[in-house]
Amino acid sequence: MRVFTALFPMSLALAVASGALAQDVEQGQKVFNKCKACHVADQDTNRVGPSLKGVIGRTAGTYAGYSYSPAMKEAGEGGLVWNDESLTNYLRKPKDVVPKTKMAFAGLKTDEDIANVIAYLKQFSQ
Repeated sequence: MRVFTALFPMSLALAVASGALAQDVEQGQKVFNKCKACHVADQDTNRVGPSLKGVIGRTAGTYAGYSYSPAMKEAGEGGLVWNDESLTNYLRKPKDVVPKTKMAFAGLKTDEDIANVIAYLKQFSQ
């Protein structure tokens, strides 16, 4: 019991510090400014890229009215669904997840920025 009592606070602190990053919607909105030239998150409006409203849980390459690359359509047909894990990987380096995607963005540099953008997108996906 002593070992548990001594280790529990340490393991809890480590889980909080290194496990899931805290997601900050406000910071996510700021980071999303990098995406605004091509995407909208709060409206059903396509720009150069598809609307990201409702993106969480959506199969890749399926937003109505947007002309996706064959690569993105194939990714969706292959089972790619946008969730925390797939968006994290995609936002880190899009061409690693969907080779030949027409999205020119190279990716976000930090896990914190990625987590925050996902938090921002989640508010428009409910």
